[in-house]
Amino acid sequence: MKLIGYFLLLIGCLIPAVWTAKTVSKFITPLDQDRYQSIFSEGLQSNDLQAVYYSSVNAAEVEKPQDACKRLVAVFGESKLNDVEKNFYLTGAWKNFNCKDAVPAKVQDSVKSFAQKQFSSAQELYFYFQAVKNLNLPIDEAQKVRMAKNLQFVLLKDDSLSSLGHAFAVAAEIGSHGQATYERVEEAFVQADEVDGKMLQFEGGLSITALIVNSAFKLSNSLQKPLPINAEQAVKFATYFLSRASVQTPKGVSILLEALNTLSGQKTIAPICVMLSGNGQLSPESPVLSVRVSDLLGKPLTPALAVVSATVKSKLSNEALASKVNLVPSNSNPSIFTYNLKSLNPPRGQYKVDIDAGGYKQTLKVNVLGKVKVSLLEIGVGDSDSTSAIKKHTVQYSNKLNTELAADAQQKIVLRVQLADEATDKPVNVHQAFVLLRNKATQQEIIFVAEADSTKAYKFEMDVGARSADFGYKSGLYSVELIVGDALISNSFKWLVADVNIKFSGETAKDNVNQPRQPLPEIVHQFRVPEKRPPRLVSDLFTALCLAPLALLLILWAKLRVNVANFPLTLSGLSFHLTFGAILALFGVFWLKLDMFKTISYLIPLAVLTFLCGNRLLRSIAGRGSEK
Repeated sequence: MKLIGYFLLLIGCLIPAVWTAKTVSKFITPLDQDRYQSIFSEGLQSNDLQAVYYSSVNAAEVEKPQDACKRLVAVFGESKLNDVEKNFYLTGAWKNFNCKDAVPAKVQDSVKSFAQKQFSSAQELYFYFQAVKNLNLPIDEAQKVRMAKNLQFVLLKDDSLSSLGHAFAVAAEIGSHGQATYERVEEAFVQADEVDGKMLQFEGGLSITALIVNSAFKLSNSLQKPLPINAEQAVKFATYFLSRASVQTPKGVSILLEALNTLSGQKTIAPICVMLSGNGQLSPESPVLSVRVSDLLGKPLTPALAVVSATVKSKLSNEALASKVNLVPSNSNPSIFTYNLKSLNPPRGQYKVDIDAGGYKQTLKVNVLGKVKVSLLEIGVGDSDSTSAIKKHTVQYSNKLNTELAADAQQKIVLRVQLADEATDKPVNVHQAFVLLRNKATQQEIIFVAEADSTKAYKFEMDVGARSADFGYKSGLYSVELIVGDALISNSFKWLVADVNIKFSGETAKDNVNQPRQPLPEIVHQFRVPEKRPPRLVSDLFTALCLAPLALLLILWAKLRVNVANFPLTLSGLSFHLTFGAILALFGVFWLKLDMFKTISYLIPLAVLTFLCGNRLLRSIAGRGSEK
């Protein structure tokens, strides 16, 4: 009994997580649908047979279908695709256009000629089978058995994702004969790559991912087998497909829509879209919470949800403003559900909204906006050293100070403003509070940040002398404007408070600023100056020391009375000594001017020749010794 209890507890914990995972926050919008129809309309006029086919699958009703059929034949004749693929595209588009005439006889003959062929790829087998279906040709059990064996044959040679996807699509059409191919479905899905823990896709992008998902679901449903993925995986695949909503080709759009329809059609795992309708900014006058609940294509859910409820909590305090209130379906759009928070009098702030839509759960974020008012604004000019009191002027909101202020380099400009919530009269802080000074003659602007103090009042103080360089020492009449903005207020404003005549000091600096700029000296690259060489005497002395061992060798040879007369005057003897001397000379040249690679290229043949001549010389000397 304890084990059963633990099991039920585990199931109870998992169910909410599974349901929560079945929602996404995007869908195919009407703008997307309009753009897709434009792509299909352009595709119908394309000279690409593939584009014409995929456009015919999804395009709205074709005007003058007979003209479209004639053009289709012309495009078919110009296509460079192989016959199997061309036949599939032509027969499919011909069927979609509802052409009155029969498919051209040569195409029908071509399709029939492949009936007994052993196909070398699953893709060709798929194209052939679909062409047969488009022509309404009969397929008997013997043909289905042969196709099933052909599928197993090609999968033994090629079990790539593309091959598996096309094999699944064919197996879905041949009934129980596709059982063996179904065993490969799990093998395909384990190859899916997870991206950021939010999406699942196959290597190859949209085309391969859509092919695997579409064909595997068709095969599972055809054989009445368990679905190949669970609800959480369905959400991740749906998230990936929705991320590719900007696709631009007829084929891409067609397979994308097919994949989303496939996922939406699986009622047990189908993800739905739960998202805010609008920007999530609720105005203080009409704080209407609006939530969209739809399928992946933006269509209302079928059957319609009985109840969509919401729990609204403050993000800051986590205090519930409303608990499990029922949202009302919109009369104009059955996928939109609304609830007016006006009766709850929500204070300005950020809120979490927990949506429960028939077991589907999603957490959304909304902002309830408020209005701020200026309860007090004071502006004045005083001495920088603050030895005397600053004369302040009070200005009412939206008015401008009727007297012109004046400030010089020894003074400072001070502005203090108190903002309050219009509903509660309590002081509030805002995200943005700036003071802008604009030169009325040149229209040049400079912006300062107003800092909040302990009383939540915003204060701006500018020392004119210290800020002279920021203004380029340009004295003149400046307008002072207050800018207030916040993500949680609906009446952000920009207010012209006063004009102030500012006179900067530092005429020299001002003159320097006004002078035309002179070009800087040209930058010329210089290599590092070589190190100073030693005196000639030192170099000569070092050379003499290097040659001393050679001189010592000659002296010792003379003392020892080297038997030069016994030198063998043979070709090998002369060659050995000459090549050995050449090697020593090469080392000297290497020290003076050659690099290592050139030296080695010269040294290798000399060394080989020296070795051969030396070996010959030693053998001759040894031979003479043995004769004696």
